Amino acid sequence: MAELKPERERADSVGAYKGVLKRVLDTRPSGTRHRLAIALGKNRSFISQIANPVYAVPIPVQHLETIFEICHFTAADRREFLAAYAEAHPRRLDLVRKPAGARPPRSTHHMRNDPPTASSVRTTDSTMGSVAIATSKSR
Repeated sequence: MAELKPERERADSVGAYKGVLKRVLDTRPSGTRHRLAIALGKNRSFISQIANPVYAVPIPVQHLETIFEICHFTAADRREFLAAYAEAHPRRLDLVRKPAGARPPRSTHHMRNDPPTASSVRTTDSTMGSVAIATSKSR
């Protein structure tokens, strides 16, 4: 199991990967921070906090792929960022080390083409019957 780091060391580790993000953002065209905020569903102030190495606010792991995509991280920048992220958050190491785009398998139960159940057939029949009655009465 990973050891917990003292608060100051953890803040320095967080600052290391945030420094990489800041460097990448500073080389991108204007509007990148705004597009990132929209993609993450956050305010621009959140982007300022997660991109500033001075703040110890960690970047949530679920935002990493979106950040890499919107900011167009190079392979070298991505490796450097992920190494620093793994150093700062050793318990999230398994989430960080998954290949890009890897997600847990989704249930496809709702997508099966099962025959309708008896209750749904009765509902459809009664609805169709009432529509037919209403149509014949209006003529």
